[in-house]
Amino acid sequence: MARTAVAYSTLVSNSNLSDPAGTAVSSGAGNGGQVSAARPELTLLRLSNASGGSGTATVLAGTQPLAIASGQGNLAVTVANSGTQWIGPFESGRFLQSDGSLIVETSVAMTMTAFRVPRNT
Repeated sequence: MARTAVAYSTLVSNSNLSDPAGTAVSSGAGNGGQVSAARPELTLLRLSNASGGSGTATVLAGTQPLAIASGQGNLAVTVANSGTQWIGPFESGRFLQSDGSLIVETSVAMTMTAFRVPRNT
């Protein structure tokens, strides 16, 4: 299988957003979810696990030259069975891929939602 595209749900300034269902992502290396045209500093990820066992979500370190701090490595977060973890925001200099995306691989099937925090000026 390939990575599943996960679209942004943009939080709304001075208003509300109905709780999005999220996107089912499969497990294993080369699978998981991918947020295209990512803005890591404005991104929060919600990962929900109902697989029957604890799992790990790993945000992959980016690639040079965009991710100059990629040497710090991946970010791995444990998501308990029937649990939800929120992770982010992220550093572009560590996690941005060469195609401008964020990639999350999971050890078990999970539901992933990418939230974009709006910038008020």
